[in-house]
Amino acid sequence: MENIEEVISKLAQDSVTLNPAPHPFMITLKWTVLAAGYILLSLIISGVRPDIMIKLNEPWFVAEITILTGTFIATALSAALLSFPDIHQMRRLAFFPVIPFALFVLILFLAWHADSQPAPLPVHSFECTISIILFSMLPAVWTFFEMRKFASTHYHWGGSIALLSAFSVGALWLRLHEENDSIMHVVQWHYLPMLAIGILGLWLGKVMLKW
Repeated sequence: MENIEEVISKLAQDSVTLNPAPHPFMITLKWTVLAAGYILLSLIISGVRPDIMIKLNEPWFVAEITILTGTFIATALSAALLSFPDIHQMRRLAFFPVIPFALFVLILFLAWHADSQPAPLPVHSFECTISIILFSMLPAVWTFFEMRKFASTHYHWGGSIALLSAFSVGALWLRLHEENDSIMHVVQWHYLPMLAIGILGLWLGKVMLKW
């Protein structure tokens, strides 16, 4: 039998140097930059809604876009934290998306209440949901790909948050692209499907993140 010192020395020589995992804040920053570039490039190709300058002077539209952006950042941070088995010892921040989601519901309700003369419904309906889902696929892929690197043990919740984060990117792009003023249409076909997407993520997270 080899001498114990020789065994330890051999194991030390055979060890592989591992790079430390990036901080969740840096992961979130990376995803945010990717999402911003993705939306910007897509808007260059697809075009910005022609009334964008008018809409940027409407408080409720600005509030909606702002809180939707905040929802993406919050869910991206939560997904980054849930990528780690110990949630990077930031459990409270992992549940932070609850706050922007609650504010989002409040803003949509107030915008609907302020819409005393509702805009006519567009001729299309579920096409918006499909567009958001298709646009969200790439953000979903890169989010799941990154999360798999860190051996998450929270795959149900992590998968749900990851899909909600990706869906937020798609919803943000469509609001900046589509000329549509009907708050009822936006709620029904842009944002209510987020509930189904979140439930789907519970299953998809187990498939994609379990190891």
